[in-house]
Amino acid sequence: MARILVSDPIDEAGVQRLVAAGHDVDAKSGLSPADLLAIVGDYDALLVRSETKVTAEVIAAAGRLQVIGRAGVGVDNIDIDAATGRGIAVVNAPTGNTIAAAEHAFALMMALARNVPQADASMRRGEWTRSKFTGVELRNKTLGIVGLGKVGSEFARRAKAFQMTILAHDPYVPQEFARSLGVEMVDMDRLLASSDFISIHTPLTAGTKGLISAKQFESLKPGVRIVNAARGGLIDEALLREGLASGRIGGVALDVFATEPPGELPLLDQDHVVVTPHLGASTEEAQVEVAVEVADQVIAVLAGEPASYTLNVPFLPADVREALAPYVPVATTMAKLAIQLTDGQLDSVSVRVAGEIAEYDTSILGSAVLVGVLGAATDMRVNLVNAPTLARERGLNVVEEKDREGAGQYTNLVVVEVRTSTGRVRVGGTSVSGRVHLVRLDDFSLDMEPSAPFMLFTSQVDQPGMIGKVGTIAGEHDANISFMEVGRDGPRGNATMIVGFDDELTDAMVDEIRAIPGMTSVRVVVA
Repeated sequence: MARILVSDPIDEAGVQRLVAAGHDVDAKSGLSPADLLAIVGDYDALLVRSETKVTAEVIAAAGRLQVIGRAGVGVDNIDIDAATGRGIAVVNAPTGNTIAAAEHAFALMMALARNVPQADASMRRGEWTRSKFTGVELRNKTLGIVGLGKVGSEFARRAKAFQMTILAHDPYVPQEFARSLGVEMVDMDRLLASSDFISIHTPLTAGTKGLISAKQFESLKPGVRIVNAARGGLIDEALLREGLASGRIGGVALDVFATEPPGELPLLDQDHVVVTPHLGASTEEAQVEVAVEVADQVIAVLAGEPASYTLNVPFLPADVREALAPYVPVATTMAKLAIQLTDGQLDSVSVRVAGEIAEYDTSILGSAVLVGVLGAATDMRVNLVNAPTLARERGLNVVEEKDREGAGQYTNLVVVEVRTSTGRVRVGGTSVSGRVHLVRLDDFSLDMEPSAPFMLFTSQVDQPGMIGKVGTIAGEHDANISFMEVGRDGPRGNATMIVGFDDELTDAMVDEIRAIPGMTSVRVVVA
């Protein structure tokens, strides 16, 4: 029997799950930081929501703690690094509110289609103005879903039942998975131009903030209705207001906002706006689900069993850890490079492990590849433990191959290949004195550390002056170069160049480099 402290309110079903497993549970909500520090050392497990701050100080005082559970998705209130350093597992409940979130987004879409809130407000004013609230049917309309993860997939299933034509954009979802849902994967431009309704289900990252740019707003299908029940900041609220005022947008429904609570909302001076106060997970069933889900994770860890949603490092036998640890960052880095060097819809991911490490169970390197591929696809903390689960939810798996003799001049080699609807990229790396080295890019051999915060990958004809022209343009834009590496298949043949920069690259600078005669492709990669 373990002692478990539940320091934030969770549904009673979760508490009873813990008790039924034979544990002693103390539910003590509203503890001050000092009170928590005074008692946390008496417990084997700590279960929280968002109110309790599990700081490094709290973790240091928790001498018996084996596991911290978060009843929900976000773990910003838990110092995961401090927990990992002390061997404490951190688990969460990322799927318990999936249905609630999907259903709420769908309710917002239906409210937009039939003007439900506006008609309700009119009736409460004693009016009877039926013609003013004529709506549209969902049947035969084109729905664009941005993000086809757990919630986006459930949203698609519901839309299919309403006989909608469904387009989706999510570069991290294989075509086959989308087809199984009856969804056509398309690029963002086509989705924006073709959709009567758009629903957003993507995480908020540096790459998705302001997901639809001002320029893209011009290509929206006139009258489109937009739903965002995912994360505030994905669409600029000022741009939405402009779109409504101009008539380009026919309706907006928001459950999330850039700042919460949002204070004054300029959007509300426009008709055809539906807003709710971040209610996506606020159902009785979802509260039960997340409480039970996190309780099950805590019970598993306390029993010495693997938990599906552990958010920090997995256990590895000492010999495997010693052999493979230097190649985990290699696998992740190669995958992160490869996914950024591809276009089109993801089809498959494979990893070939060559050399002495091929003698071990290298499944951990497959997980490391998924960390690199999925890192930008979700706002969850993707790690070696949860990456396979997150990948399965998207219909993605890594094909692993071992080759004891195929490392060539290297002791060990990790090669990641990403195939998409437009082609494939193969990236190979190794570890040198504990540092990641990129040694192969498709058919080119090279040797460099992909350590700069911003990198330019180019393909070009090998000809005099190419390196100088790139350097000159960088200098004119005050972009500091940290390294430059060139690979080629022969004199004046095909070549590749990788340039590391200390500074973020501007679109103007990249366009100038792309315009150099003989330059065939230019890609910006972020470390």
